[in-house]
Amino acid sequence: MTFEEYVGSRGPALVRLARLLTGDEHRAEDLTQEVLSRAYVHWRKISRADRPDVYVRRMLVNANNSWWRRRSNRELAIDTFVDRPHRGDLGGEAADRDEMWRLILGLPDRQRAVLVLRYYEDLDDATIAQILDCSPVTVRTHAMRALANLRERCGAPAKNGSRP
Repeated sequence: MTFEEYVGSRGPALVRLARLLTGDEHRAEDLTQEVLSRAYVHWRKISRADRPDVYVRRMLVNANNSWWRRRSNRELAIDTFVDRPHRGDLGGEAADRDEMWRLILGLPDRQRAVLVLRYYEDLDDATIAQILDCSPVTVRTHAMRALANLRERCGAPAKNGSRP
């Protein structure tokens, strides 16, 4: 597969993953462009790998983590809502999803990455472990801690299982 074919078929999915990792549409586009420009230089090596998509996704997760490590990038622009819709409003469900997404953005990087890769990208633990360069047990631990953190912050009762 050529680089152009790869970007044509997987580009939108990579931007979506970046958007979920960063929480910012514009930053996600910049991050994806940055990662794809680095991947282009090494595409022969990447395309020979068993699963080039795992390699590029790992590059995306690592680039996002590196961006957050820079002191100058700690600012996060968010919208604040003065009026919250009531449960009966048409926008109530959207407001609930928005509130949950804000909670997810507050998680540590690895926990957020695991949730995004598991529930938004629908990847299995072994693939997530390859992307994050850790063991599947570590993936499950991050998922368990992230879900427990979200339940606590939402006021939901704790569950006695590791998967919802």
